[in-house]
Amino acid sequence: QEGKPLQNIVFDLCSTRYGIALIIHVCNFIAAAQSTVINITMVAMVNTTDHQFQFNGSTEHYVNTFLQMAYCSILCFLKAPTYDWSPQIQGIIFASAAYGMTLTMALSGYLAGRVGTKRVVGVSLFASSLLIIFSPLAAELGLISLIATRMVQGLVQGSIFGGQNALWERWGPPHERSRLCTIALSGMLLGTFTITLVGGLISQTLGWPFAFYIFGGIGCVYCPFWFILIYDDPVSHPWINVTEKEYIISSLAQQIHQPLPIKAMLKSLPLWSICVCSFGHQWLVAILITYTPTYISSVFSVNIRDNGLLSALPFIIAWVIGILGGYLADFLLTKNVRLVTVRKIATFLGNFPSSALLVALPYLPPSYITTMTFLTLSCGLSPLCQSGIYINALDLAPRYSSFLMGTTRGLANIAALLAPTVSGFLLNQVEFSCHGLLKCSAKSIYKGST
Repeated sequence: QEGKPLQNIVFDLCSTRYGIALIIHVCNFIAAAQSTVINITMVAMVNTTDHQFQFNGSTEHYVNTFLQMAYCSILCFLKAPTYDWSPQIQGIIFASAAYGMTLTMALSGYLAGRVGTKRVVGVSLFASSLLIIFSPLAAELGLISLIATRMVQGLVQGSIFGGQNALWERWGPPHERSRLCTIALSGMLLGTFTITLVGGLISQTLGWPFAFYIFGGIGCVYCPFWFILIYDDPVSHPWINVTEKEYIISSLAQQIHQPLPIKAMLKSLPLWSICVCSFGHQWLVAILITYTPTYISSVFSVNIRDNGLLSALPFIIAWVIGILGGYLADFLLTKNVRLVTVRKIATFLGNFPSSALLVALPYLPPSYITTMTFLTLSCGLSPLCQSGIYINALDLAPRYSSFLMGTTRGLANIAALLAPTVSGFLLNQVEFSCHGLLKCSAKSIYKGST
């Protein structure tokens, strides 16, 4: 707030409500890493190139022969299976988790408002972690098994992302909601950055299944801390400062508790605008998260480790800008800028420039500098929407924000379902056309030579 002393700002950052935001940040970090791990490992899962290892020295010596046999045995143990999946099949695999998310985001938001975020999100995170651990086994059992596993994973992850919204009805003072929500939501970007960065390294050194095992194990270890540290409201929190508790309760005292007005919601144009803008933004994010590693691999033909480094760069920038965007939005509100103006600016800056940069990218000469600049700017600006459309339900109807945020995110998640499926179909058509063109060229060359 304007004129607030520095020590009070530091005190706020060390407060319980910011601790809650940090805990949800870590939860979203784990959930996003589990959700997007297959995006980077897919490069290794469909890579059918067998690397031949050459040994120097004379093989006539028994010691060298023994060492070579031991080395080969270790490589065979660590060697991960590969699959012959077309781009269309890959698109279906990418999209399969979105089917489940679409179904549970709205329901989990409503359920968390009734029974509490602590139970809904905690149980869902544990289930998601177990499913991630068993994903390599599901892939080995067959394509249908993997898709079914990812659909169930989508169901529980939809409960993680949708169920957490109910917390801010009870923990978020109106003039701090932008920064609290963006701190929490930015965990998704940090999770995407981390799995993209280390997923390639893990896949290259240990094998792609270990990326699933490691981040599934991290989720299982984190779940007890979630149940110990998270409380659904300030009143039930045993360690909160009394002054902070009174401040939060008094700032939310104007919220009126009424039955869910379904008819009014269906007729609300602002609510429909949130759905439309969220749909467009989710399509953009789905393309960035899903196809950045594949795009870099196809354009520059780099190994999976370097691919992970390049693909991760845009997401760490997005993580920083996402958090700063929340603070900037609350700062503008303290300067008496209209609330609707702040939300519109954030939504526009998060949607339009990012989309325009992606549209322009294929028309430019491919180079590391150009590609990474455009991808970084596009991905970096997109999380500004966290301070716009994704928090706007708290402005429209704070009492029903968990249900509204879950519903709008659920409808928008249809874009996350369609984007990989449509993209996979288009890429498959391009691949088919290229194969046909190569065959025709080969026939023409053959006829000309004869």
